[in-house]
Amino acid sequence: MPLHLVKLAVGCESIADFKSYLSERMRAAKARGEKQQHIHITRMVPKRDAELLDGGSLYWVIRGEIALREKILAIEPFRDGEGINRCRLIMEPKPVTVAPRPLRPFQGWRYLTDKDAPPDLGKAAASIEAMPEPMRRELRELGLL
Repeated sequence: MPLHLVKLAVGCESIADFKSYLSERMRAAKARGEKQQHIHITRMVPKRDAELLDGGSLYWVIRGEIALREKILAIEPFRDGEGINRCRLIMEPKPVTVAPRPLRPFQGWRYLTDKDAPPDLGKAAASIEAMPEPMRRELRELGLL
């Protein structure tokens, strides 16, 4: 059974904002002739990497809600130019919208078991993503999403 990570998408205001940011990064990578993959650098290296690489995803929290996920492809520990240990989380740049779930702010990342992970929205994702962010949040708070 895969294990997942959950992390705050700091600075992102909406799912559309995240997707736009990711799209721009992929365009820039392509222009530089680099492989199109989403790389997020974090300070700590996950200890349970084998479980994460067994089909795990990185679930992104946007404005207090788990909103989308990206499949984790690789975990690469490295040392930066200042000699500080860091970790590259390499993900498939195809975000999948999930059923929104509230989550309080936290630092770093947290593990998320497969049974606790929110389900993908599937075909409903496009219509939900098209809603203005305040409307989507209000409908979720009313239990209608």
